[in-house]
Amino acid sequence: MESNLVLAYILIALGLLLMAAELVVPAGGFAFVLGVGAMVVGIAMIFASSTSHGLLTLSLVAVFVPLLGGILLHYWRKTPMGKRLVLNAAQDDATVAHMPVNLELEQLRGRYGKTVSALRPAGTVEFDGRRVDTMSEGTMIDPGVWVRCIDVKAGRVIVRQVERPPDLADFDPSDLRG
Repeated sequence: MESNLVLAYILIALGLLLMAAELVVPAGGFAFVLGVGAMVVGIAMIFASSTSHGLLTLSLVAVFVPLLGGILLHYWRKTPMGKRLVLNAAQDDATVAHMPVNLELEQLRGRYGKTVSALRPAGTVEFDGRRVDTMSEGTMIDPGVWVRCIDVKAGRVIVRQVERPPDLADFDPSDLRG
């Protein structure tokens, strides 16, 4: 009877190893199915010898298999095979920012415009005769108000309300001469 318990625990350990090996060896799920089968047979053998030992083993397996699986999957992504099989998502800001349309929007940074529609917080602003969809910093801005583009993030033009833009007619070039 003791030899059956030893064999049952060996089958459970072998099942765990086969399930873990499925992450490393591309067996098409065959190793996983064999591992689950070995664990089921091992647990059934323990139940045949003692119900209390069977319940204890089943509860331990039910707790440790998902825990071990989660740990293995976490570290598996860092292995050479895991790096080849798991795709890393590109950063949205990095890919969207290099689109031609968004490169044009980068030129608006620091420019002044007038709101065409109310910004609640999104709306339309006219920059030099060109209408652009924008967002305020979170505040509501009425139509016909001067705003300044303070940032362009992932294709979104962020504006802030200003009193009025500086007028070039009021600009004194002597201010630049120190």
